[in-house]
Amino acid sequence: KSLMLTCGMYNASGKFAAFVGMPAKSGVSGGIMTLVPPRSRQAVPFQDGCGIGIYGPAIDEYGNSLAGVMLLKHIAQKWDLSIF
Repeated sequence: KSLMLTCGMYNASGKFAAFVGMPAKSGVSGGIMTLVPPRSRQAVPFQDGCGIGIYGPAIDEYGNSLAGVMLLKHIAQKWDLSIF
């Protein structure tokens, strides 16, 4: 999980970790997979953890899906899913 958090979003990994806070791996095709680790303080749907897969073909200068990053940021904030 730590390798995904620090390297999984190419050169945007640090920014993604700070603003989203979930381990993720992206591909230049526009796909992103992320991990929500199990924690007791999370909302009921996420207490056991889960994986989230997103596809958005428009990518940014780092090779990450624009819509996918925005959606994950929104989901992480709404459900308090950041590991930090």
